[in-house]
Amino acid sequence: MDDTDQQLISALRHNARASLSDLAITLGVSRTTVRGRIERLKQNGEIVGFTVVLKGETALDPVRGLMSLGIEGRGMERILRQLNGLREVRAIHTTNGRWDLIVEIGTATLEHLDKILAQIRKFDGIASSETSLLLSTRKSSTG
Repeated sequence: MDDTDQQLISALRHNARASLSDLAITLGVSRTTVRGRIERLKQNGEIVGFTVVLKGETALDPVRGLMSLGIEGRGMERILRQLNGLREVRAIHTTNGRWDLIVEIGTATLEHLDKILAQIRKFDGIASSETSLLLSTRKSSTG
């Protein structure tokens, strides 16, 4: 899977109903290329299906955390693409100071959160990380 495939998967995770034309514009490739890549990803088993996400399912994750990431070198754009491709990533914030990114993550279990954290830590270019679990929310502007 190359960088364009990862960008395509990320775009589909963001909106699986996006038209081939919209995906082509987003990726900077032709509609034929997008169609061919989707078919190839389905045939190799990388894409095993499409699903519907209901608003209520995204409102509350039983396990939530904030992962602070320090990025080394020039890997920021690549790491952002990889993070955007993870279903469990709810938001990504750039920041100043010690950390380069703050990533909001939501999962159903602590075990799943642990797997996602380990996966992110393995991304090439992650120099350091620190994670805090969110125990309760006292105020939120979403909803």
